[in-house]
Amino acid sequence: MSAPAIPSPARAIVKVGLVSLGCAKNLVDSEIMAGHLHQAGMVLTPDADEADVMIVNTCSFIDAAKEESIGAILEANQQRGMRRRHHAQKLIVAGCMAQRFAAELRTSMPEVDAFIGLDQLTQVAPIIEGLLAGDREEKAPKNFVTPQPRFIPDFDTPRFRLTPSHTAYVKIAEGCNHPCSFCIIPQMRGRHRSRTIESVVTEAKRLVAEGVRELNLISQDTTYFGMDRWEEKAGPRAPIDSTRGDSLTRLLRELQKIEGDFWIRLLYTHPAHWSDELIETIAACPKVARYVDMPLQHISDPMLEAMRRETSAQHIRDLIGRIRAGVPGIALRTTFIVGFPGETASDFETLLEFIEQTRFERLGVFRYSREDGTRAAKRQGHLPSRTKESRWKKAMALQRRIALEQTAAAVGRKIRVLVEAPGVARSEADAPEVDARVFVPKSLPVGGFEQVTVTAARGYDLVAE
Repeated sequence: MSAPAIPSPARAIVKVGLVSLGCAKNLVDSEIMAGHLHQAGMVLTPDADEADVMIVNTCSFIDAAKEESIGAILEANQQRGMRRRHHAQKLIVAGCMAQRFAAELRTSMPEVDAFIGLDQLTQVAPIIEGLLAGDREEKAPKNFVTPQPRFIPDFDTPRFRLTPSHTAYVKIAEGCNHPCSFCIIPQMRGRHRSRTIESVVTEAKRLVAEGVRELNLISQDTTYFGMDRWEEKAGPRAPIDSTRGDSLTRLLRELQKIEGDFWIRLLYTHPAHWSDELIETIAACPKVARYVDMPLQHISDPMLEAMRRETSAQHIRDLIGRIRAGVPGIALRTTFIVGFPGETASDFETLLEFIEQTRFERLGVFRYSREDGTRAAKRQGHLPSRTKESRWKKAMALQRRIALEQTAAAVGRKIRVLVEAPGVARSEADAPEVDARVFVPKSLPVGGFEQVTVTAARGYDLVAE
């Protein structure tokens, strides 16, 4: 008779801490990693002290984002040096900065245990298992990053949402084909690659069934959705045309058919691809929020040409007029860059005049950030920091005056809001995280829509009852 088997000890549950930096697109990447961790039996913990592994999902769009990412990495390493439990805590750096600089960081940041890129989002669990089982004395970080990433999520990609239960981001495409001279994103995230309409609609139906009341459609260029698969290649200036294949307009009309009460919000659209078909589709789909995010970056033709924006001042002005005429009451959000190399005082004054005339409902301004590896970094005529700062202040002061006039004019109006938290809501004109708030009675249920009347303006925000 054989001896009884000795039961093996239960495997300890791996606890993972996750710091997510950067934009909503990066947040979706964090949610995908979290979903795969849960699928593998690992758990997320908000307490870094008890984490077996810390992941910092980084941003690398501009200098300020890189500095924030580096600070988060160094802080995570410093904190783990003060806590040693049953084994040393592992540190993984993910996201855009890892995708862009992994080779250099492997030398300059030997304290990091591993670097992973976009193609490793779905491999995060086995990578962690390998790190925990490996040689704890090994000093050189492991670099798992692959160049020219190809990953794109699908409807069945495991995902653990990190947003409030009533709002979600839906990444409909990844990568970018535009040659903007100031931007490094195509080099980090690869060529544009769209999901299928069926994939996006399947995910959207599931989210709405779970109680989501706001679907925020995101990608590097939302308006180019589907156009990368057209039989006849669509150039960077090609307008949306559903007769040529899958397109954003086809997607919006399919999402409109989903039963339920929810908003569809368009983020990160490019002015080069807008068409009358898209304007007509938004007007015909009541579930599409009367809100459009369309970064313009400048209005001076010399600057648009230098930025390689593939559009013109006249095109932009005509487009805004057509959008506002075709979708009455729509709120336009945009961003501009000031202090771009070669920007003259005349270019900047042209921008200020455009902001004054157009009166965008939502507007942000960035100081130009010189990014190695971009065409703009090699240009002549880089401006001093004080000039960029002065122009940023002037543009923001102008927009603040316009915004305060708009909020004051809203007093007395009835608006529909989505309640975010007790006493705090957002209107159809306000995207999560980036726009204004509406202060409402705390008795209104969180996660639902309400009709309220604006009673006062409070800076950029509104007060309603």
